[in-house]
Amino acid sequence: MADFHKALADNRVYFFDGGYGTFLQSRGLPAGMSPELFGLEKPEVIRSVHDDYVKAGANVLTSNTFGGSAPKLGAGVDVRSLNREMALIARAAAGDNVFVAGSVGPTGHFIEPLGDLTFKEMVDIYRQQIGGMVEGGVDFILGETHFDLAEVRALVIAAREVCDLPVAISMTFESPQACLTGSSPQTFVDAMQNMGVDIVGTNCSAGPEQIYDVISSMRPRLSTPLLVEANAGLPELDENRETVFRLKPEPFAEQSARFLEAGAKFIGGCCGTGPDHIRALRNAVGDARWQRPVPEDDAQMVITSRAESVCIGFNHPGAIIGERINPTGKKVLSAELQEGRFTEALKFAGEQIDAGAPILDVNVGAPMVDETEILPALCKEIIGQHTTPLSIDSTNPDAVEAALWNYPGTPLVNSISGEPGRMDRLGPLCKKFGAPFILLPIIGSKLPFECKDKIEVTAKLLEQAEALGIPRRLIMVDALALTVSSKPMAARHCLDFIRHCKEEWNLPTVLGLSNVSFGLPARELLNSTFLTLCQGQGLCAFISNPNSARLRESLYSAEVLLARDKQAEKFIEQYSDWTPSAPSSGSGPKGDAGKKSGAETMFEAVVKGERGSIVDMVQAGLDKGRDPFDIVNEELIPAIMEVGEKYERKEYFLPQLLQSAETLQKGFDVLKPLLESSGKQEKKDVVIMATVEGDIHDIGKNIVCLMLRNHGFDVIDLGKDVPAQTIVETAVEKEARIIGLSALMTTTMVRMEDTIKLIREKNLDIKVMIGGAVITEGFCKSIGADGWSTDAVAAVKIAKELVQ
Repeated sequence: MADFHKALADNRVYFFDGGYGTFLQSRGLPAGMSPELFGLEKPEVIRSVHDDYVKAGANVLTSNTFGGSAPKLGAGVDVRSLNREMALIARAAAGDNVFVAGSVGPTGHFIEPLGDLTFKEMVDIYRQQIGGMVEGGVDFILGETHFDLAEVRALVIAAREVCDLPVAISMTFESPQACLTGSSPQTFVDAMQNMGVDIVGTNCSAGPEQIYDVISSMRPRLSTPLLVEANAGLPELDENRETVFRLKPEPFAEQSARFLEAGAKFIGGCCGTGPDHIRALRNAVGDARWQRPVPEDDAQMVITSRAESVCIGFNHPGAIIGERINPTGKKVLSAELQEGRFTEALKFAGEQIDAGAPILDVNVGAPMVDETEILPALCKEIIGQHTTPLSIDSTNPDAVEAALWNYPGTPLVNSISGEPGRMDRLGPLCKKFGAPFILLPIIGSKLPFECKDKIEVTAKLLEQAEALGIPRRLIMVDALALTVSSKPMAARHCLDFIRHCKEEWNLPTVLGLSNVSFGLPARELLNSTFLTLCQGQGLCAFISNPNSARLRESLYSAEVLLARDKQAEKFIEQYSDWTPSAPSSGSGPKGDAGKKSGAETMFEAVVKGERGSIVDMVQAGLDKGRDPFDIVNEELIPAIMEVGEKYERKEYFLPQLLQSAETLQKGFDVLKPLLESSGKQEKKDVVIMATVEGDIHDIGKNIVCLMLRNHGFDVIDLGKDVPAQTIVETAVEKEARIIGLSALMTTTMVRMEDTIKLIREKNLDIKVMIGGAVITEGFCKSIGADGWSTDAVAAVKIAKELVQ
């Protein structure tokens, strides 16, 4: 049997199969029925589709398991058995010369704080599904059509816990800039490469020409084999009201062959493609060979959140790791952490981000603080409000692990030393979660002082890391700055060590900057001078207070002199009107640095998604005599409208949208009793929301429901897979003004017309708006709907227009 590990390393181009949904529908799949459950009833049909793709020249078959997770299949289905049976069918069709990919799609749920599942619960869901595929004989695990970085992290971890098969992850992007939850194609690649996946890719969402822009965005740091599967254009309804994709096999193949130029090793088709498309694609590519992508960006390390990547490297700007979220010497912060409150910590987070820190160190080590509970909880709050990547800082390995289980990207871990057992405990965890870490060159109780001592200790720790299979891209070395007041040569040895790490090991370095000046006056002066010297030797990052104007001045100046600030653009932007003054006078860079970061008004709290402060702000407004209706109409509603505008401008993405919506809801909950008891509250317009019969996808609908409630509608959510009769009967009973229908699949979108026909038959004055990824304006008009949208913000606007 062919070895997929060898296929990953050779220079061949491999061809995946094409779409299954519309193809199966042509062979008897009823509208709205799960392809996976259909496969159990009609295994011979699934086998025939696989056979057709093999005859067309596909080297890789995907198992009929895309929706084979427990949340998608529903109660009463043996998940493991179904996935095993579908994998066995694909395996039998593939024989010994064609590979089988175990297809794993989204569950339809988000991980906290965006949704209702914990990270571990998501991992368990995928473990069950993947376990069945492995028993069925798949060659590798393929996560496809995903749109949330946190969920694909769970998928990768589940796959690694279940088996040692290669893992491929393919995401779908709404635009070349980002997916639904705000991850750019580049950040997706960064996170997956940190986790060591074997293939990264993109599929669905668009035709070959549009998807090319997405893979171009992936290129700068791409070093992993690339998979690309485009649609045959976008779905349309033909004259028989059937979903069709218009792009024919030959132009599809011609356009998709260009993917090889961008580094694609695996190419195939998604929605609307069939065996003829794959056959044409093989002919268009011919005998072309694959060349492994060479990254254009030479970053030594990349740290990610869900939405941002921070590059650490010799040719990248020095990165400030903000040190302020640390209870040492901070009584207010310590007291709040002991009580499980995060107001002060979140204030420090905002201030440091405004001051320009691209990474925030998070440390909760204080007496009477359970770090295993508080560290992940605080990280969750910070990532709910900010997109800045975090550094998880704790001497407690259990706390570090707990935080890693709750982080949606690949954070920095601070740190792993030579303390007995620490590398063995944390090293494999960092590898598993793709978390870069700081290597602290200390073994035993003695601090290495001279450069040669640091080299010796670091070499031993690197040997330990290598023995655990930890890649160098996850390691940054702490240069270990010691105080010059007691050891005058400490700075010299530190500079020599930084240079050694760069020249001999090609490893980036970091240090706690303030240690060098301990016990001396004018510490900022010494720290900023030392920073410049270190940067000249190759220092890549430093842990410090980003609010220091003098440090920022030194940092920006050094970037110009080290030729890392092209045309001195950033320096000029920040200091074009600079005048000599003491740092205490407030001199510093322009922009956001120095301004108050926390929300000062209810409007700002909603816009920034500050859930922890909105309740107190609303109560304070009431205590001052403000009318609750004025708070709603002058603060909360304008704020959520501003959030919607930011979402439309792609300044905000789904996480920020949900965070702000939840913040508004918390504020509104305080006001609700007063509004209801006043007798002045107008009757709300009722909206009935439902996913159409046969469709079990409801993420988008749930978000629309939340936003409509935020904007004053009385929303009745009927859930998913709802018959048209039930929808219309409920609308009549509740005197609804609008019915909102959702569908994700091309096979179920046609059921939207059932509701519209019933409304016309009964001559009801009820408007219908529709939504979903596959919905178009042409489809909306063809079935007689009153409005359509593809996101929650647009849905709110349509609803308001329909009731006016």
